[in-house]
Amino acid sequence: MTDKFQIVGSLLRPDELLEYKTQIEHRDDIQYPFYNHFEGYAQCETKAIEQVVKKEIEHNLSIITDGEFSKSMWHLDFVWGFGGVKRYIADHGYFFRDVDGTSKYETRKDIGLRITGELSGKNHHFIQLFKQLQDTAGDQQTKLCVPSPSHIFGELSWSDNIGGTDAVYQNIQELKAGLVKAYKEFVTEFAAAGGKILQFDDCLWELFADDNPNSPFTGEHINQEEVQGLATEFIDINNTVIDFGHSLGLKMWTHNCRGNYDSRNMGGGSYAKIANLFLKQLKYDRFFLEWDDDRAGSIEALEVFKDRPETEIVLGLLSSKTSTLDDEDRVIRLLDEASKIIDKDRLLLSHQCGFASCDGGNELSESEQWAKIDQGQRIAKQYWGS
Repeated sequence: MTDKFQIVGSLLRPDELLEYKTQIEHRDDIQYPFYNHFEGYAQCETKAIEQVVKKEIEHNLSIITDGEFSKSMWHLDFVWGFGGVKRYIADHGYFFRDVDGTSKYETRKDIGLRITGELSGKNHHFIQLFKQLQDTAGDQQTKLCVPSPSHIFGELSWSDNIGGTDAVYQNIQELKAGLVKAYKEFVTEFAAAGGKILQFDDCLWELFADDNPNSPFTGEHINQEEVQGLATEFIDINNTVIDFGHSLGLKMWTHNCRGNYDSRNMGGGSYAKIANLFLKQLKYDRFFLEWDDDRAGSIEALEVFKDRPETEIVLGLLSSKTSTLDDEDRVIRLLDEASKIIDKDRLLLSHQCGFASCDGGNELSESEQWAKIDQGQRIAKQYWGS
């Protein structure tokens, strides 16, 4: 076993679990947790998690997740679990770039977030799920993956939840304060439950890269001072919660994603363009970064980590989107390039993202998924040793 290969978090769900989850997609008459509405759902989910944890251990993973089997989508289930939030079916889903990189590909539409009361992270269902994961994993290290405060802040900021006669929060600063409070409540209960590693996943960094063709923040009509101000807000809200987690003794990690839905992606943008913002200023202990293709740009963006010797970087050089094994020569070459910038001992290897950020998962089979994980383990053992 080597701890130098890691998974981001999510794994392909078994068909019997997906049968329950597909019943939810078009219904807004039920709220989270969904298994309260379906006989046998909770038992099916528990059994599936027990089985996937066993497989993770068999495939020599040193840090165990529940495969994110309790989630419908990588981030929304967490927010649906907050007090003061209601789920609803939106007019359209998120738009991704199709596998050919051109056309729009629309996701499921149950993405609506309506704030109905003061946000609260107390008594969150994910805490009970995490306790079950710990019991199942035994002595193995575990981690929990949830969306970053800044990502949810962004989604709520760009919705119709702020201002208006019936709004709970009248402006951005009230929303920010309410969201920080809810996250701190959740983090407190996570630490009390014995949690050690909390990973914040985030899809918004690349919006601020001016070489991202899908960025809404480029063009002559855009006020770049306002854009920089928004980036600063995102960094501040994350660092506030990261500092709080550190004060409770937690390791705080992050995964930056460029979109992952049915093997589709949401956009590009190089790390070099955002390095002095999100890579340099965010106080995470470990960064999972995506470098599976040329969208991320040069590996030289790692230069910003030179003066942060305590920070670890997980290079997502492998692809969770494809069914075939990855080019090992490319992986080794990029690891060599990275180790000329950052000490080799501070580097780790992963796939660029999880295998199933949302229920349906990427376009590969379960056996192909585990073969790709085994390949990652093999490369890491070759490169770093046991």
